[in-house]
Amino acid sequence: MDNEEILDDIGALVEEERALRRRAGTGGLLPEERARLAELEVRLDQCWDLLRQRRAKAEFGEDPDTAALRPATEVEAYRN
Repeated sequence: MDNEEILDDIGALVEEERALRRRAGTGGLLPEERARLAELEVRLDQCWDLLRQRRAKAEFGEDPDTAALRPATEVEAYRN
């Protein structure tokens, strides 16, 4: 997956997230929609992390294709 593909994925995820947040603001979400929103937030964090890894590797002369998607538990722990 290259940077453009990751950015495309981010764009699609953000679009879905925004739609759910709009619906949440106008009447609430069903439990499965709340769960999907939580999944989207984690997936977005993972995608942004992967993109940052790739850009850092490229900047320092390393192969960006060696960057890997990190587990949700690791990426979400960055917030703490």
